[in-house]
Amino acid sequence: MSNLIRILKAEHLNIAHTLSEVMLFGVNTPEGKEQLMAAKSGLLMHLQREDAELYPVLVEAAKTDENLGKTVDLFLADIMEVTEKALAFFAKYENVNDHAEFEADFTELLALLTQRIKSEEQVIYEHYDQLVNCD
Repeated sequence: MSNLIRILKAEHLNIAHTLSEVMLFGVNTPEGKEQLMAAKSGLLMHLQREDAELYPVLVEAAKTDENLGKTVDLFLADIMEVTEKALAFFAKYENVNDHAEFEADFTELLALLTQRIKSEEQVIYEHYDQLVNCD
C-alpha cells in the first residue's frame, strides 16, 4: 500500500471517529459543536489532499485507459454531490441551536460518507496503488 493511501485511510478513520464524537456529545453542546467543526475541517483537508495528490495521477492514467476513465469520471461526479451535501449539513448545524432534524440529517450524512469511504477504499484507492506499483 502506498504512503498516500495509508494517509487517506487514516483520514477516513479520523473523520468517522470525529463524527461519532459529535453524536456522543450532541450537537447542542460546546464539545459537540467543536467536534462538528473538526469533522468539517478534516473532511475538507481530506478532499484537498485527494484533489492534489490522488486524482491527478488517476486522471493522467485514464487518458490511456478507457475503463479507468469511466471509473474516475464516476468518482469525480459522485464526490461533487457528496461534498455539496456534506457542506450543506455543516452549514445548517454550525450556527443553529435548534436541531430537531439533526439526528435524521446526521444519519443520512453518515450513511453517505460511509458508502463513499467504502467505495474509495475498495475501488479507486486500489487503482491508484496499481498505478504506483504498490501491493
